[in-house]
Amino acid sequence: MKVLAVADSDSYLKWAACLLDGLPAGSATELVVIRTPIAPSSGQIRAAVAGTRSGAAAARSAGPAVEDGDDSGLPPVLSARRLRRLAERFQPDAVLVACTGPVVDVLVSEVLDGLSPRPVFVSGLPGISVPATDKAWLFRSGCDLFVLHSGREVGEFSAVAERLGGGGAIGLARLPFLDHGTTVAPTGPRDRVVFATQAKVPRRREDRESVLFALAALADRRPDLDVVVKLRARDGERQTHNERYHYERLWRELVAQGRVRDGGVRFADGAMHEHLAHAVGFVTVSSTAALEAIAQSVPLLVLSDFGVSAEMINLVFEGSGCLGTLEELAKGEFRDPLPAWCQANYFHDRAAADWAARLAAMSTEARAGRLRPAASLLDGPQHAAARRRARLRVEIPPDMLRVGYRAKRRVRRYLKAIT
Repeated sequence: MKVLAVADSDSYLKWAACLLDGLPAGSATELVVIRTPIAPSSGQIRAAVAGTRSGAAAARSAGPAVEDGDDSGLPPVLSARRLRRLAERFQPDAVLVACTGPVVDVLVSEVLDGLSPRPVFVSGLPGISVPATDKAWLFRSGCDLFVLHSGREVGEFSAVAERLGGGGAIGLARLPFLDHGTTVAPTGPRDRVVFATQAKVPRRREDRESVLFALAALADRRPDLDVVVKLRARDGERQTHNERYHYERLWRELVAQGRVRDGGVRFADGAMHEHLAHAVGFVTVSSTAALEAIAQSVPLLVLSDFGVSAEMINLVFEGSGCLGTLEELAKGEFRDPLPAWCQANYFHDRAAADWAARLAAMSTEARAGRLRPAASLLDGPQHAAARRRARLRVEIPPDMLRVGYRAKRRVRRYLKAIT
């Protein structure tokens, strides 16, 4: 089976690289990044594929010494036109569209439409997908297979599919990087506390500062610990979601104001599983990395001070036994999850995962011309304008697109001023 995987951001790239490793032996794969304003940097790409076959291939291509700025062997960043040419040349049996919703829709409905033979289109979400949302299903309703990662997610999205219609089949996987993370052995002492950031929550500046204060208090109380804020992107790098109050920038401001001690907390990027290999504790407000911590038997805290809700993207952790407070973080008190919660949420038996078998069967049907394509709920004139905007994101170089957006905002402000 030949599979082409396309990602548009760091989190989707990590998910795609790991998911490809779960394909049947002998599968031929290509992994690329579609050029958009949120495309990851070279460093983010390298971190995303670390520990996967794609990462190993990149390391072999780059040689023994990989220097900053060396992109050798990394998944390439392609324009929409180059992606189409690659797909026509590779002739995949399946295309894994590992992208944000609007990009999934425009790639399947326009950029990769009309490929012959038509491949199976597969999509999914790169992390925790509870609660299920209509929008996630709508944008991926043109895909033949929607990959989810727990029995709870499958149940919730099946209900959405029944209510809205459209779309294809739903397949169950394990979150692939959970199994990758368990293979990393520590090379030194376990003395690290890792805080995994989330770009979207908490939204308020003062809430983010309170997290940094708690981490600083822990560092002062426990000088034997290496307190690390693990960043998804350095200040100025792009990621899946915009981050208005970047933790590293906030920390520098707090240090300049004399409100925290410089050096008490350090900031780092890189692969999460490498940080967890040294961790004695893990903390987050809401991050899929909490599941990686569980997979590596690292005690954790999921902070509940800012609420437990769909808006905070931490509703799934209700009943896990891992919810805790900033006060507990400052004291270094971490917890292990409840076994029953683990079984229902992401840590089901590997034998229950059926996505790869479903994909293989659908690919056979597609090659024989018997696969009925999924019916997208976004076809029709009412969605044409949104698709045009999404297509601009994958066709126009990001720098040019930003110039256009700025010019559009200036025109709007000018028109508003004269009316």
